[in-house]
Amino acid sequence: SVICPLFLFIFHNCHCFSLFFSCTLWMCIVLNPHCKSEQKCVWLRQLRRWNSVDVCPWEDGNHGNELPNLTHALPHGNPDLSSRPHRTVFTRAIEACDLHWQDTHLQRVITHDLCTHTHTHCPHDNHGSGGALFDARGWPLWHEHVPTACARVDALRSHGYPREALRLAIAIVNTLKRQQQKQLQLLRNHKKELLHKGMTSVTNMEGWVGHPLDPIGTLFSTLLDTGRGDEEGGNAFLDFSGSVSSAKRSEPHLFPAQHFLDDGQSFVALAVETALIGLGQQRVMPDGLYAQEKVCRNEEQLLAKLQEVELNDALVKIFRKQAVFLLEAGPYSGLGELLYRESVPMHTFAKYLFTSLLPHDAELAYKIALRAMRLPVLETTAPSGDLSRPHHIVSMVPNRYPRWFTLSHIESQQCELASTMLTAAKGDGRKLETVLESIQKNIHSSSHIFKLAQDAFKIATLMDSLPDLTLLKVSLELGLQVMRMTLSTLNWRRREMVRWLVTCATEVGVYALDSIMQSWFTLFTPTEATSIVATTVMSNTTIVRLHLDCHQQENLASSARTLALQCAMKDPQNCSLSALTLCEKDHIAFETAYQIVLDAAVTGMSYTQLFTIARYMEHRGYPMRAYKLATLAMAHLNLSYNQDTHPAINDVLWACALSHSLGKNELAAVIPLVVKSVKCATVLSDILRRCTLTTPGMVALHSRRNSGKLMSLDKAPLRQLLDATIGAYINTTHSRLTHISPRHYSEFIEFLSKARETFLMAQDGHIQFTQFIDNLKQIYKGKKKLMMLVRERFG
Repeated sequence: SVICPLFLFIFHNCHCFSLFFSCTLWMCIVLNPHCKSEQKCVWLRQLRRWNSVDVCPWEDGNHGNELPNLTHALPHGNPDLSSRPHRTVFTRAIEACDLHWQDTHLQRVITHDLCTHTHTHCPHDNHGSGGALFDARGWPLWHEHVPTACARVDALRSHGYPREALRLAIAIVNTLKRQQQKQLQLLRNHKKELLHKGMTSVTNMEGWVGHPLDPIGTLFSTLLDTGRGDEEGGNAFLDFSGSVSSAKRSEPHLFPAQHFLDDGQSFVALAVETALIGLGQQRVMPDGLYAQEKVCRNEEQLLAKLQEVELNDALVKIFRKQAVFLLEAGPYSGLGELLYRESVPMHTFAKYLFTSLLPHDAELAYKIALRAMRLPVLETTAPSGDLSRPHHIVSMVPNRYPRWFTLSHIESQQCELASTMLTAAKGDGRKLETVLESIQKNIHSSSHIFKLAQDAFKIATLMDSLPDLTLLKVSLELGLQVMRMTLSTLNWRRREMVRWLVTCATEVGVYALDSIMQSWFTLFTPTEATSIVATTVMSNTTIVRLHLDCHQQENLASSARTLALQCAMKDPQNCSLSALTLCEKDHIAFETAYQIVLDAAVTGMSYTQLFTIARYMEHRGYPMRAYKLATLAMAHLNLSYNQDTHPAINDVLWACALSHSLGKNELAAVIPLVVKSVKCATVLSDILRRCTLTTPGMVALHSRRNSGKLMSLDKAPLRQLLDATIGAYINTTHSRLTHISPRHYSEFIEFLSKARETFLMAQDGHIQFTQFIDNLKQIYKGKKKLMMLVRERFG
């Protein structure tokens, strides 16, 4: 009855939560070497009760961990996963209740120091199917599920038996090292067959790094604390007869290495080698956000501890040995030649190995880092698991988009590894080329490649040295790849990327700029090519930066103009104006660009774009071309009666003013277009008044003189415009009266006043307006208040 309240209390107390729901805590409790069977039964009942509570947390956070019982070997089949219960934080402790300490060999491992090297005392007998009990040197081995064996080490330390924990830890590490050698021999015997199939397998269903019991972390801390003298030596020693003796041993307080290690070995070296073995293990990425984050977090924590260890010659030798094994160990290594598709990536670990080995063995460091750059889970096709050996693999259905919740973090680490290699390879053309090929092959994120390109550019152009041209070219190649990757996809940084690429090409030289302009269609959109690339190339800043002579300037400008014309033909709507601007200084190119605009004006361009180009033409001193484009724009325009605030009104007024300034013929040609396109009465009346204020053609062209007379409203073309304006007022009035409300009455009266002004511009305008008002009174006599206002104002 108190279980649920207890759980609720723990859930609301973070410190209690992390401790109470720790797998290692309960493993240490039930693996107490002197825990009596009665006590273990009590714990087992309590753990099962907690395990059965609905709110009991799962071991992996949010998915049932479908792993085998920790006391058994890997399964030889693939039972129905849906029939397996979810594993909770107490499941391992419940299973560990079946473990004991009565094994004769186990007692011998943890209660005796370095075994004699004579085979008389250390027979190489077999312990069931687990393998030899001693290695060739006479050292004891311990064959058990690695996380479980390490849980024993943790339990011994926690209960005050550091010497025994150390002995068992050393036995486990020696077993791991022996297994490494056997694995390497086995692989060498089957390597040709494996490479021929192009397949690989995962030998561990659960990885040691990120495991709930943290086996590698336990071994590492046990060995390292002893090597640094941090381990407190307990006075008690383990007696499996059933009692704990407190008599002092003859051993000193700090354990002498000769009691536990071969000559020349050290606990620190053994701890480092253990960490390298665990970090390099090929293992499948677990399911669930919690489990995946734990894998990343534990790896980073272990690497942080490794970085605190100062490297010496002995440790460098171990690094070399483990690095060679990782490269040659095939499916047993995360850096093997073939990689399972959903293996945990090695980027973070490889970066540490690279920086550690680089001063001592650069070739080996680059081999490790380049091998680790792979990320097969993002490849379209990747090696599948070896289904012929189900007891050696994790059976997974290949999926193009796996549920890797930490994928963004993993890709960031891949990018960091690549950046580290680029920095180290500065000045070495061969290595830079190799790193570039690896980046282009393995990194699939355009954002990360762009970051690498920027990093390489910064490194190559440091202020305290001359630019590194080789690294600049690498930076440019990466930038070009980014352009190709993002050309047909949306990317909010695209404009920044294009500007940066032009800057990078400028640093490389004029040939790089010419090259990207020659192949612009594979890198840029037409708009980007004209508005950013070509414009920047032809700017004075670029010319000064490159120290170009007149001949080089002209060649570069010619390439830019060719690009602009090509873009204008491909996308006239968005590139015509830029093309005209870029071609201003070349008459033939300018004429070509203008013709492209005329050809596209009929169907391919909007009135807004045409008006913009027309205004540009007037600004450049080509009023007749501006007039031509304005008339083409008018053909695409349609202003309805109620669009008196339309953004195109200013363009219409400008076009009419331009036509009026050119002469009567031009105005006569544009007015029919205005009448056809514009139905808004106020706009038409504004145009009409402007046309009557001055004489057409006041701005004479080619010394042409005009008569100096104002145009008559009774003759074409203004008569047509006047009739259209009066008609627009009549139609707009009826439209407004259909749905008018009392609050708009005063506004309507003002509108009629403006209409009267237009009516009166005609010879019989007064009569027309009077008839118009009379018709309104008759048709809308039901709107008494409104008609009363009309009579008051207009009679």
